[in-house]
Amino acid sequence: MCDMVMIRTFEHSMIEEFAEYSKVPVINGLTDSYHPVQLLADYMTMIEYGIHENAIVAYIGDGNNMTHSWLMLAAKLGFELRIATPKGYEVDSVILEDALKMAKQSGAVIKVSNNIDEALYGATIVTTDTWASMGQEEEKEARLQAFKGYMVDGLKMCLAKKGAKFLHCLPAYRGQEVSEKVLEDHADIVFDEAENRLHAQKGLMVWLDRHREL
Repeated sequence: MCDMVMIRTFEHSMIEEFAEYSKVPVINGLTDSYHPVQLLADYMTMIEYGIHENAIVAYIGDGNNMTHSWLMLAAKLGFELRIATPKGYEVDSVILEDALKMAKQSGAVIKVSNNIDEALYGATIVTTDTWASMGQEEEKEARLQAFKGYMVDGLKMCLAKKGAKFLHCLPAYRGQEVSEKVLEDHADIVFDEAENRLHAQKGLMVWLDRHREL
């Protein structure tokens, strides 16, 4: 009764099971493991601003679904990605292993550590995400303590390459993962990034519709 389905859920296995039995395309709108439609918008924004070629992306924060999706994007497209997370909040080891295998084919450079300064030094794009995602509300206070020092502020941005851009999938918590000044200084690109969620997903639906006809 429909041409395609978009699902936002928790366990990634749920969407895989649904897709296995679906007769129409199934779009991952968000799971605990990945958020691919957001990365479509992010990369579209990078292209619009001319910052996609020779990109060095620094991701600072939680090793969550956004981080995993950045891993997949970098591994497939072949750019450099540096991830800095607090101890105990690293990326999933299985997903990292898959990304590193793909990186051997694409030429991507992927670096994962707990060192923020190393990740930021010379980066052309700095990005982050909220420290407590959907379903993690009970962990919020513990995460606020664990993530101290991981806020992207003006001093942290100074480590990146001059003219580096800041991205955020929103909503942003000012004074936590990003300072108010950094968010305001990069508001134009961050809100273009948010708008591009609409355009990227329209493009995805068009591609899926045409692909079904082939």
